Amino acid sequence: MTDNAIVTVHSDADIDRVCALLDHDGAIIVEEFLDAGTRQALWDDLGPALEKSGYGDNDFSGHKTKRMSSLFARSRHMAAVALHPLFLGAARRLIQRPVPVWFGGEQVSISPNIQVSATQVIQIWPDEGVQCLHRDDTSHLRPYPAPTTRAQVMVAMSDFTAENGATMAIPGSHRWDDERAPRRDEAVPAEMPAGSALIWLGGLYHGGGQNTSTQPRTGLTLSYIAGNMRQEENQYLAVPMEVVRGYPEELQRLLGYDVCPPFLGWYESRDPHTLLAERAAGGAPRA
Repeated sequence: MTDNAIVTVHSDADIDRVCALLDHDGAIIVEEFLDAGTRQALWDDLGPALEKSGYGDNDFSGHKTKRMSSLFARSRHMAAVALHPLFLGAARRLIQRPVPVWFGGEQVSISPNIQVSATQVIQIWPDEGVQCLHRDDTSHLRPYPAPTTRAQVMVAMSDFTAENGATMAIPGSHRWDDERAPRRDEAVPAEMPAGSALIWLGGLYHGGGQNTSTQPRTGLTLSYIAGNMRQEENQYLAVPMEVVRGYPEELQRLLGYDVCPPFLGWYESRDPHTLLAERAAGGAPRA
């Protein structure tokens, strides 16, 4: 096994240092990402439905792993994860980088915004095997090397250990090209106590670990992608509009009710966020 451990920082770490670490290593562990009260509130909202969920039916999803999505529809406390200053700040900084384009007869720089892509609770039970190492950017068929267009967080809802299936990751692998295959002996476990979180970039090779313990390990994951890419989980179907309206405007826009510069995602040639306000007021959408 490699000794290339994942660097750990505290949740009040300097954003410049966090972004530099993510640029270099592709992953960091954040201590005390969620306070105990918020984590318990998430358990209260999500735990009963997760308990009723069945296991996966393939090697990638896991034969002894439970997965549950549509998290913003299930718990308003997801806002604490999505709007965490360190995660949201790093995602914006690393993804919203300017792109030079010719527009209107001159060269200008346009930066994309970001949006929520996927949400899941992932619970790995005893006797689950190891998951294959993969890049989350595979969802968008990104060839490497490539600029960063995805940032993801895995919040430890229970302790993550090498024995109970902690996420395995290969620091630095987000800078590899597509010809280099990941090896299991290069991966290190993201061991962390409940309430901490692993943040990683879309190009990092990682995968769920094998659970050889007697207890399940539970993680809650959320990803941000560039606003000009398709969301992995269809948030417009996953989260009813009446639920979206209950979130703060910043999160509404992160869920997709926004325009990505220069003009992706409009509704009737307007900012789609206006539709939320009109529906909330009981009026019909303007044509």
